[in-house]
Amino acid sequence: MHDNENKRRSRLFNLKVWGENACFTRPEMKVERVSYDAMTPSAARGILEAIHWKPAIKWHITQIDVLNPIKWTSVRRNEVGIKMSPSSKQLFIEDQRQQRAGLFLRDVAYVIHAFFRMTDKAGPDDNLAKHEEMFMRRAKKGQCFHRPCLGCREFAADFELLDDKDLPQTITDTKDLGWMLYDIDFNNGEPKPMFFRAYLENGSIVVPPLGSSEVRK
Repeated sequence: MHDNENKRRSRLFNLKVWGENACFTRPEMKVERVSYDAMTPSAARGILEAIHWKPAIKWHITQIDVLNPIKWTSVRRNEVGIKMSPSSKQLFIEDQRQQRAGLFLRDVAYVIHAFFRMTDKAGPDDNLAKHEEMFMRRAKKGQCFHRPCLGCREFAADFELLDDKDLPQTITDTKDLGWMLYDIDFNNGEPKPMFFRAYLENGSIVVPPLGSSEVRK
C-alpha cells in the first residue's frame, strides 16, 4: 500500500453487535418489509457512525461475520402510511394508520470488520491516532451519538469492541445471498443505490471495496 494511503487509513476494528430483532429491508419490497438474510454494509456503517463520526473520516466495511443461525419471524404492526412534508401544518395519524406485515430476523449477532479513511474535510487538528482513540474509547464505554439500530429504529443494537484474539465462532453456513444493497451514493445530487453480490462463506460475507467492479449502480 502507498505511504500516503497508509497515513489516511486507520487500523482494522472488530465490533460485535447483537439484538433481539433486525430488519435490513430489501428495497425491492415496496409495501411489506422483508429483511435480507444478514446485515448489509450500509447498516453496518450506520452503527459505526452512531458511535463515532466526523466529517474528517469515512467508514469502510470489509467483512461481516454472522454469529447466530439465521432465524425469521413474521410480525404484523401498525405504520403511518405517509410522511409529513415541511409545508404541512398537521397530520392526523389515525387517518393514515395502516397495518402491514413484515418478515424480520430474530436473535441476531454479527461482527463488523471495518476501518475508516481520512477525508478531504480533515482539518489540521485531525489525524488517524486521534480518531482511532476516540472511537475505541467511545466503543469500550458504550457511548454513542444516538442508539445504533439493526436496520430499523425500533430494533436497538448492543455493541462491544473486540480484539483480534477475541473473535467469536461464526456459523458454518455457505450460500449465495443474491444481490444485496451495498450503500447509497450521494455524490451526484440524486441518491442512487449501489449493490453487490453477497456470498455467505463459512458464516462470513466479504464486502468488496467501494469503487471496485463488484459494486454495481
